[in-house]
Amino acid sequence: MTVHELEFRVSYADTDRMGVVYYANYLILFERGRTELMRGAGVRYRDLEEEGVFLPAVEANLRYLSPAHYDDLLVIKTWIAALGRASITFAYDVVNRDTAKSLVRGTTKHPFVNKSWKPVAVPPRLRGVLTPLVRPAA
Repeated sequence: MTVHELEFRVSYADTDRMGVVYYANYLILFERGRTELMRGAGVRYRDLEEEGVFLPAVEANLRYLSPAHYDDLLVIKTWIAALGRASITFAYDVVNRDTAKSLVRGTTKHPFVNKSWKPVAVPPRLRGVLTPLVRPAA
């Protein structure tokens, strides 16, 4: 599994007055995608945090290509674009399931930090699990 896919049905609460998914809600979809990618790899964020390792977002880039609307079925495709010494970058492609059209593409970057917000190296166990999942940009 280098690319994780998560389906999501758009509800009224996800849309704005114009009837399209509110632009900031894609960051929530990105979070769901990366959380489930990690869970699929056997790594729960909750467990990392209990071990004293946190992954705050320090950078987010989104490119809006086409709107999603109420009741659309979306697929959040998520993969690891880069794994550094003390950071990870996830990439995303939100696609309309029915049309296969890409709606939003983006990335988020997350440093590995301890409870004091000091950078820490990727724990060796985690590096072993995540390295095979890295899919660099072509």
